[in-house]
Amino acid sequence: MFGFWKTWKALEARGIMGINRRNADYVLKYNKRSLYPIVDDKIITKERAMAAGIHVPEMYGVISTEKEIDKLDEILKGRSDFVIKPAQGAGGDGILVVADRFEGRYRTVSGKIISHEEIEHQISSILTGLYSLGGHRDRALIEYRVVPDQIFKSISYEGVPDIRIIVLMGYPVMAMLRLPTRQSGGKANLHQGAIGVGVDLATGLTLRGTWLNNIITKHPDTTNAVDGVQLPNWDGFMKLAAGCYELCGLGYIGVDMVLDQEKGPLILELNARPGLNIQIANDCGLTLRTHAVEARLEELKAAGVTETPEERVKFVQEMFGHIPPVEG
Repeated sequence: MFGFWKTWKALEARGIMGINRRNADYVLKYNKRSLYPIVDDKIITKERAMAAGIHVPEMYGVISTEKEIDKLDEILKGRSDFVIKPAQGAGGDGILVVADRFEGRYRTVSGKIISHEEIEHQISSILTGLYSLGGHRDRALIEYRVVPDQIFKSISYEGVPDIRIIVLMGYPVMAMLRLPTRQSGGKANLHQGAIGVGVDLATGLTLRGTWLNNIITKHPDTTNAVDGVQLPNWDGFMKLAAGCYELCGLGYIGVDMVLDQEKGPLILELNARPGLNIQIANDCGLTLRTHAVEARLEELKAAGVTETPEERVKFVQEMFGHIPPVEG
């Protein structure tokens, strides 16, 4: 017991945030329960983002009841690729990604051929709440299929890599690139075997990776290095993440974004209870950064000043960047 206590005190000294602290000091403190539906329902998140002029994958249609499954043909008319997902799903479960049509059927990104009836069955399962938080009845969302930027081709296995940025009161405090693997079935989900790679807030340069709680430098499937990769349009990602505070009103969130090869940075979803593995990927504790932001907020409050998303990004890049940003 003493050894465990000594280890925990050492982690605490490094600012490592545990789940109890996350819940008590951040989730409960900064996230009003009444605002949770905004982030727990992907359709509501998407509608609010579109109203605010924030870029998201285009929504083709929503199916809310079994009877509405009849309009699937109309929604998919003329579309060869699309994504079907539960509005209130978690962990990537229940998501169907279709890449092409083949002889009157559909081909998924993994190459599996499925029928129209199988797609209808998947939607029916979504509606029953099979994949939703708490098992409640759900809605099915049909949307644009993101095509990852070519930068990820050498460091990702199938699927769509995404970028998670944790944001406190509009200030991005830590970022991570999540890379699908064969183990994760092409999903960017760490618990299913995806890789988490730390990202320098100042430059968008990738740092080291963590895979199944082990530190790695190479992707297990492509064998290419995951560190030292420059993510394009990094300031765009940072400003998008910072602006999500005004979008949802929640003070402590994880913002999940993707980089489409044609449309650029897009917001995928928001999370009111972001995981803590991001600290391993960044070799840094969240608490050190959140305390610095809270101190900044106190200073601004005393001065009667608030900062714009751009000013908030500038502050965190200067405060937390591993590598100084390039001038000019």
